[in-house]
Amino acid sequence: MLLLVIDFMLIAWSVYGVGMAGWADGYESDGVAPSSASQAASQALWLLGGGAVLTGGGLLALRWRIPGVVQLVVLGFGAALVSSQAAG
Repeated sequence: MLLLVIDFMLIAWSVYGVGMAGWADGYESDGVAPSSASQAASQALWLLGGGAVLTGGGLLALRWRIPGVVQLVVLGFGAALVSSQAAG
């Protein structure tokens, strides 16, 4: 249960960080340099995707199937959410 709470906090922090970077880009975008929102989304995507593989895979390796699948699904959904937020 604690891992699920940590997952949701990590996803919320990632979505907030990408949203704030996108908001700041709206004020200072010149169209030449890559936006900080895309960089923040890339970092969050690697963080959430890596967390899903490490924690979910680790739990599955320990034969804890339900918590492992939940980790993979929740963090995978978070990674998709963050990447779609940066795309549009």
